[in-house]
Amino acid sequence: MLRMPHIMSLISAHGLAIHLAGRVILRDVDFAIHEGEIVTVVGPNGSGKSTFMRALVGALSPAQGHVTRRAGLRIGYVPQSLHIDPTLPLTVGRFLSLPIRREGLEIVAALAEVGLPDTLSKQQITALSGGQFQRVLLARALMGDPHVLVLDEPTTGLDQPAVAAFYLLIERVRHRLGCAVLMVSHDLHVVMSASDRVICINGHICCEGAPTTVSEAPEYRALFGHGTKGALALYQHDHDHAHDHDHDDHRGGGQV
Repeated sequence: MLRMPHIMSLISAHGLAIHLAGRVILRDVDFAIHEGEIVTVVGPNGSGKSTFMRALVGALSPAQGHVTRRAGLRIGYVPQSLHIDPTLPLTVGRFLSLPIRREGLEIVAALAEVGLPDTLSKQQITALSGGQFQRVLLARALMGDPHVLVLDEPTTGLDQPAVAAFYLLIERVRHRLGCAVLMVSHDLHVVMSASDRVICINGHICCEGAPTTVSEAPEYRALFGHGTKGALALYQHDHDHAHDHDHDDHRGGGQV
């Protein structure tokens, strides 16, 4: 009998639970992401989205369960925010050379990959616009040729056209590199339309499904107009519980 090859996930979690400061932030989480997938994670503030991402990349140890990463896995990480002191003299080129020194051609190629001109390498990083800065962070993550790209709310603070442009860029990167993409969205109902799966977290995985883009629907036009080139989609939740408060085990505000 011909055996079909086993497709190993890039990152998987089984029975994952995370406790912080004596509180249960996540519980009973089973998850896997495979090559080439785009998975978007949504949930209200304090629901455990960022904690989930940190556990998957190995920055947090689980209280229960386990996380498995494929041997030799390369992860490119774009954080939710990165504060750089405005008085620090740091060019884009120098930033992209930290901690591994990069040659000029590597930096030019990385900037071109994310749609930025090579002249930007000599600009102070603190002088960039929000959209430019996010693309520089993405360029830095891509320089390691990742198998999976992890983005924690990468479009926070960007306007709608900039969000759409960033999502289209991510889709092109995924297509060229064949990498998986795991992304947190700050909106419960607006996600990247190219997502293969959307997972809603509120202390646990409470629902998941495919995003839906209906470009002629009044709800879509009201939210997005016609200028997003199909980059954004509406996500319809398939459950019967509310998301107007934090989950029972974490009642504080802010990101967790």
